[in-house]
Amino acid sequence: MNITAKDIRNVAVIGHSGEGKTTLCEAMLFNGGACDRMGKVTDGTTVMDYDELEKQKGFSAYASVAYLVWKGVKINLLDLPGFYDFEGERNEGLAACGAAVLVIGANGVIPIGAETVVNHCLRLEKPLVIFINGMDKPNADYAGTVRALREKYAGKLAPIQIPIMNDGKMTGYVNAIQEKAYKFSSTGPQEIPVPDSLKAQMDEMQDGLMESAAENDENLLDKYFEKGALTKEDTVYGIRKGIATGGVIPVMAGSALQNKGVINLLDEIVRYMPTANERKNSIATDYTVDEVVNVSCEEDGPFAAQVFKTVFDPFTGKLNYIKIFRGRLKSGMTVYNAVKGKEERIGQIFMLRGKKCELVPELTAGDIGAVNKLSCTDTNDTLCAVGTNLVFDQIHFPKPMLSLAVRAAVKGDEDKIFSGFSKMCEEDYTFSVEKRAETGEMVISGQGETHLELLAKKLKQRYGVDVILSEPAIPYRETIRKTSVAEGKHKKQTGGHGQYGHCKVRFEPCEADFEFGDEVVGGAVPRQYIPAVEKGLKECMSRGVLADYPVIGVRAVLFDGSYHDVDSSEMAFKAAAALAFKEGIKNASPVLMEPVHKLKVSVPAEYLGAVMGDISKRRGRIIETLQEGENSMIAAEVPLSEIAKYATDLRALTRGQGRYSTEFVRYEDVPPQLAEKIIKEAHGN
Repeated sequence: MNITAKDIRNVAVIGHSGEGKTTLCEAMLFNGGACDRMGKVTDGTTVMDYDELEKQKGFSAYASVAYLVWKGVKINLLDLPGFYDFEGERNEGLAACGAAVLVIGANGVIPIGAETVVNHCLRLEKPLVIFINGMDKPNADYAGTVRALREKYAGKLAPIQIPIMNDGKMTGYVNAIQEKAYKFSSTGPQEIPVPDSLKAQMDEMQDGLMESAAENDENLLDKYFEKGALTKEDTVYGIRKGIATGGVIPVMAGSALQNKGVINLLDEIVRYMPTANERKNSIATDYTVDEVVNVSCEEDGPFAAQVFKTVFDPFTGKLNYIKIFRGRLKSGMTVYNAVKGKEERIGQIFMLRGKKCELVPELTAGDIGAVNKLSCTDTNDTLCAVGTNLVFDQIHFPKPMLSLAVRAAVKGDEDKIFSGFSKMCEEDYTFSVEKRAETGEMVISGQGETHLELLAKKLKQRYGVDVILSEPAIPYRETIRKTSVAEGKHKKQTGGHGQYGHCKVRFEPCEADFEFGDEVVGGAVPRQYIPAVEKGLKECMSRGVLADYPVIGVRAVLFDGSYHDVDSSEMAFKAAAALAFKEGIKNASPVLMEPVHKLKVSVPAEYLGAVMGDISKRRGRIIETLQEGENSMIAAEVPLSEIAKYATDLRALTRGQGRYSTEFVRYEDVPPQLAEKIIKEAHGN
């Protein structure tokens, strides 16, 4: 294909889960001849949802790429997951695209999750088009949906279509800029006269579009004030400029499932969306001159690209999805990984159509493709021409928010499980796996329950091992609140060499985890046995007397004891220390302690009261609230046990718009009633 950057559009298809993103991609690919029939999500036959787990679940979980050619323009589509748990995949796709199409249902409201992705695009200055889907459904509410969008994005919205409705379903549309009407047919849109009933609405929409166009260009604004109107060409230019700057969000409508309005959407993508060489904010650091630069999209410039996604394909091996920002990538080239400081040789280069990898000799500036079998290159790495040293800004990945404990369904598979999950971390930067020394559990952490459950299924699919997921154990601790004295005597004399160890120990609260003191006088305990007493006490600290949790905050002072010339030994004094520990801790007012974390929550101001109330219900203490831009930030201290599944609860409370982070602060006493319950559970009661 003789395609240059001006002939490329990189478009992400975004929206909340279930709004029809993948179906819209399928319709666009079908219209562009990229597939010979339209697959269905429900049947698991779409180009984009090719992973077996996606087919089983019926929703997109991974960013997928496919291309089509429409009127001489190559459109790279990036179908991005809408579910909250796959925010990392969404961020990968948005980093590679130059514009986005938001898909929402014609339900008269802005769906949960749509606000989040729109705000994200606006922050990134990504040009955006809204496609109101499901206009074939009974009671489709186009006007109500536009009204809801206008209320949220006042001054930006620019509807350019009026649906022609018949018996509650969309049968065609009026294009206000073209002043033409079309009806849907099996062969595509057919022009018809503009219905008389819609002419006034079309005139009103034209006026609004002219105003929007004028507001985005000073020359057009002067012309609009002077003449009171703009030409079609001027209106298209002004709207296109407004889209590029984020000042205008066009709105179209149709039915992806019925393939209605999709051809018009493709036309408008070609007409309005920025070309690949018009992309803004291609920011990188040029370390040869130690300056931040904006990398222009030049086909003949020195090669520069970024890996935005990594997958492990069972047939092609490791596959790096790559966006070419400058120059050309050719098979056989040697390139420089500026992040790792190593050279890589390029083998095979692919263009992507879902799971299909089409071998090509090269990719040019502005295009998206994939390369395989690079030895050290991962997501976020910059590849550039040898002799240059350029690093693009990193893609943001949210930190893991929810953790679940993992155990093998079949004993002995633990190493396989840890190894498999560790490899998945290379693909998914929002996921981690660790072995927690404090509880002995293997723990995986991600964005939510759905995310982690899907990864567990992927582990089974790839490596053939089953796991059982559960809530991680809370690392409670035990400590003492008063001083006590205890005596431990280990004595065994049943013929032959006996055993004898005797020690008296004072137990006191202290700030450190454990301290040992020696106040023995007169050789009551010989010097060679004192280390054995300390060692015996230390070993006992791993299991307390209340619920077998580790003990902290104890100072143990050996002050007296006795020994036997023949029968005493290190082992006997260790045993004596253990006896003293059990008695001493029991008599020193032992209490159960829980980890308290600092919780930082960022939410839109409208949810501030609800979130603060919820934190209070979780035994949390609000420390402060601050305003950070459009969001409110709440800092609080909350017991870890109360926020084990906070990721899920916060999303429900804030329509998916809340974000949070936690860090350990200290241990505090568990309230008596709750402590009693924990102790009973620990003993199986």
